[in-house]
Amino acid sequence: MKKTPPITLEHTEMLAAIPSPLLRWYRAQKDNRSLPWRNAPAPYHVWLSEIMLQQTRASAVIPYYERFLAALPTIAALAACEDDALMKLWQGLGYYSRARNLKKAAQTIVTEYGGELPRDFECLLKLPGIGRYTGSAIGSIAFGFPLPAVDGNVLRVVSRVLTSTSDIALPAVKRAIEQALAPHYPEGQAAGELNQAFMDLGATVCLPHGAPHCTRCPLARLCLAHDAGREQELPAKSASKKRRIEKLTVLRMEQDGTLALRKRPEKGLLAGLWELPHVDGHPTKKALLAYLSEQGFAVERIEKLPHARHIFSHIEWQMHGYRITLADNSLGVAEGMPAPLASSTMSVPLKRNDLVWASREALADRYSIPSAFSYFL
Repeated sequence: MKKTPPITLEHTEMLAAIPSPLLRWYRAQKDNRSLPWRNAPAPYHVWLSEIMLQQTRASAVIPYYERFLAALPTIAALAACEDDALMKLWQGLGYYSRARNLKKAAQTIVTEYGGELPRDFECLLKLPGIGRYTGSAIGSIAFGFPLPAVDGNVLRVVSRVLTSTSDIALPAVKRAIEQALAPHYPEGQAAGELNQAFMDLGATVCLPHGAPHCTRCPLARLCLAHDAGREQELPAKSASKKRRIEKLTVLRMEQDGTLALRKRPEKGLLAGLWELPHVDGHPTKKALLAYLSEQGFAVERIEKLPHARHIFSHIEWQMHGYRITLADNSLGVAEGMPAPLASSTMSVPLKRNDLVWASREALADRYSIPSAFSYFL
């Protein structure tokens, strides 16, 4: 296996000059970025917010965060929450493995740490769903540990300040920047403030796309990229792996005021969530009608829906869709009651005993439907 050569960062002596102006800037403007988890930084609240903020904008997280805490105000309540109820609280945030790991971690915290988040960095790293960035953010904000929480914002800011051309997609570069920053981190409340200052600077000033707002940046006088007019060239980042394309046809099947749902497998993409039934590929309407008839569904009406596309981190779904109204006697399956199994000729079988028929009220209150299917609801 080819070894990655050691990463050498130049001009790292400049990092010592970052905390003072960055903290002054943050403290002067933080009311403009008032966020509920900052207003009450209890360890559980910090942990929950950091998990929700992964891959999700702060403005989008706020209503989910507040609803989640209202339903599950303690770690013990989270540990005891039923899976379907947990997924319903998380519905719309995406990356549902985050919620599953939250519950697993909460159960560990209850059994091993008396229901309180451990005040130890290494113990935090052992909890499901907590890596170095999240552990450092929790440790600094909740407990005042002098730990740099290195995410894309920090990588971008530091790369520009140092005019580093190292590829920030490489884990070794991320680790090198973390190690270079660590000696300059304060302890106590200032540690968490410094990490949040980096987050805010990257989110509002040192932007990843388009021109950064250098005239508003508290680090402009230190920034070698700004001095050289190279802000938009940096950071260097190799292209990510191309997404795999998957084609599917989504079936919005309705009968007597209810909607057909199917639960996804317990492992894999969107594991354990409820979905609209679908088949692989983009069959013609004629082929789809023939297939439904073969499965014993009596179709009264079929209406083509607009095409949709949904992008996951590594997969792109290209979706066609149909709204299908079934005859009242087509299935006769009450919510949660199986019908006889039918054979299948398509690669994703539409097994009748896999379906439940949900009322509008049940759909709103009980079932967690991933946003990938929202285009057809």
